[in-house]
Amino acid sequence: MANQGRRPAKGASRGTPVRRNKAAPAERFPPQKPKKKTTKVVFDSPQPEPEAPRTFRLGAVPGATPGKWVDAWKQRMPHVPLELVEIEAASSRAALDDLDAALVRLPLLDESLHIIPLYDELPVVVAAADSHLMAADDLTAADLEGEIVIALTDDVLGPLDLPGALPATFAALPTDDAIATAASGVGIVIVPMSLARKHHRKDADHRILTDGPTSTVALAWPRERTTLDVETFVGIVRGRTANSSR
Repeated sequence: MANQGRRPAKGASRGTPVRRNKAAPAERFPPQKPKKKTTKVVFDSPQPEPEAPRTFRLGAVPGATPGKWVDAWKQRMPHVPLELVEIEAASSRAALDDLDAALVRLPLLDESLHIIPLYDELPVVVAAADSHLMAADDLTAADLEGEIVIALTDDVLGPLDLPGALPATFAALPTDDAIATAASGVGIVIVPMSLARKHHRKDADHRILTDGPTSTVALAWPRERTTLDVETFVGIVRGRTANSSR
């Protein structure tokens, strides 16, 4: 009973005090460990095989003027040389067997070919520079009455309706020889304008025959050989840019 009347020690009846975490915020919320970097294994993709060397062979009948299209090809396809091959109008179909495409003169009837008409050429009368016919700005069939018309071995216009004109009494001649003969004052020659310009002579001149037949120049190629190169050239001829869709 000796302890009766004594006050309990201060705090003796209380539970164990709770210790508070006085650590700094950085210690309470430690930074996350950086994720391990994983290295992706990339396998080498197969490289495209280089294009095989090739040449685009373009045929052209006499008088055809593919210059601007050839220049465009050189800019767009510098890795594919273009070889320009002159072909005869009469043998255009046979020549196409050894060409990628050709500028031909119509008519050319063959179901195995793709044919795209490009432009029409006006016919002209070629005569000696001092011929009375050259006094006019242009001519009609009626103006040729009594004139001697020289036939051509490489004719591209076909039969002409020239009432009153006379056929030459000598055999047909190639265009260059026929124009040389006409320049001497013997007869006249009727050809597409481009051929008159191709065989131009100082002693000869020409005038448009307003009611004569035109000559259509077209692009043709075998249907079974429609390659990417052919499609590119077709696009150039049709005026498509390198970014245009086919």
